[in-house]
Amino acid sequence: MSEDHAPEASTAFDADASAIVIDDVSVSLGGQRILDGISVDIEDLGSSVDQTGSGDGGTFVGLIGPNGAGKTTLLRVLNGSLTPDSGAVRVAGQNVHDLSSKAASRLVATVPQTTSVTFDFPVREVVRMGRTPHRGRFDGWTPADEDAVEEAMARTSVTDFADRSVTEISGGERQRVLIARALAQETPTLLLDEPTASLDINHQVRTLELVDGLVSDGTTAVAAIHDLNLAAHYCDALILLADGRILSAGDPATVLSEGNLRDAFDAEAVVSRHPVTGSVYVTALPSSSASADATGRVHVVGGGGTAARSLHVLSAAGYALSAGALNEGDTDAEAARRVGADLVTVPPYAPVDDAARTAVESRVDAADVTVVADVEVGTGNLANLEAAASADKLVLVEERPFTERNYAGDEGYAVYERLRERGHVVEPSELLSVVGELACESFGE
Repeated sequence: MSEDHAPEASTAFDADASAIVIDDVSVSLGGQRILDGISVDIEDLGSSVDQTGSGDGGTFVGLIGPNGAGKTTLLRVLNGSLTPDSGAVRVAGQNVHDLSSKAASRLVATVPQTTSVTFDFPVREVVRMGRTPHRGRFDGWTPADEDAVEEAMARTSVTDFADRSVTEISGGERQRVLIARALAQETPTLLLDEPTASLDINHQVRTLELVDGLVSDGTTAVAAIHDLNLAAHYCDALILLADGRILSAGDPATVLSEGNLRDAFDAEAVVSRHPVTGSVYVTALPSSSASADATGRVHVVGGGGTAARSLHVLSAAGYALSAGALNEGDTDAEAARRVGADLVTVPPYAPVDDAARTAVESRVDAADVTVVADVEVGTGNLANLEAAASADKLVLVEERPFTERNYAGDEGYAVYERLRERGHVVEPSELLSVVGELACESFGE
């Protein structure tokens, strides 16, 4: 019996089996070993880092690693399109390489890296293609097929342009269409190859929020992601590939260590926590900074953990640091002590008094550059901003609008606007390069 007429559409998967088990998989392409003895149980990996204990959702696993590490190759093995030289992949208890392509496609749906399409089909028709694994060539369209398509389009918010040509919509919209097509397959497992590639930040977040929602409903998702910070924020667990092997696997904090990043990417980086989300945050250092050859003194104004990353990055780059004024026990005070910064403190919950303000002013005066973090400002620490206003060279790190951080009313707004007029406003990723340029200017004066 041909595959088109084989009664495989009703083949059930084992809901109690592990979502994906990779057992000693090796792959060589063109005489080069791409994957070398890869073994991991995705369900065990997710369970080991589950913080909720609910067990109701699936697992979102990120594949990370340098170019050529084997991420895309591993995804091809997982969906059955590439047979390994040795080893096996079981999805929901079944070896995907023992199944027909249609049967494998009822277990695993794949969203490709590229969103470009060459055919001029309406969006709805593209999503309907996701039902192919469930239908024979001459089977009629069923209510179940239609329900699956409509639900997939609704879930991905593409219904409003369902009748438009897929070639006429934006890249971010096409990405959602391709995810909708995958959802229409109704598989327990979803694979995504660089789902945020070539998308702006808005569509990157929207795409990963969508996948995260699917995982919450029970789907197991495995995605190759090049942006380490997005991977750390959205993924339950990470698998770090390097030289065809698993260098590390587990929760983001374990995998994204500075040593692992050095070994995998041959790059120096500082790993900290994002002050807003609390996620692991990676900041790559330029090669010149990796050798700690930066010179100069930087004073950092922060509080509540907003300056911890800046302190670590600037310290790793070789700058002498001062910080404050900070309350004893504040997260940034602890971070400042860890990097050996000259620290000005006040008692817990106490405002910045005249003595502390004088101490801060002296450190700002001694610094080549003063950095003001994305700190929340109230009457108790407004003096820090007023002291920073006297800096010759000033950098403001902004991640949130000041209106969301200002608890000092008009006075706080007036001081901050004065800082903004005089300083360089940067995103966190720009901090090191801008401080370096300003510090060099100081030495040239």
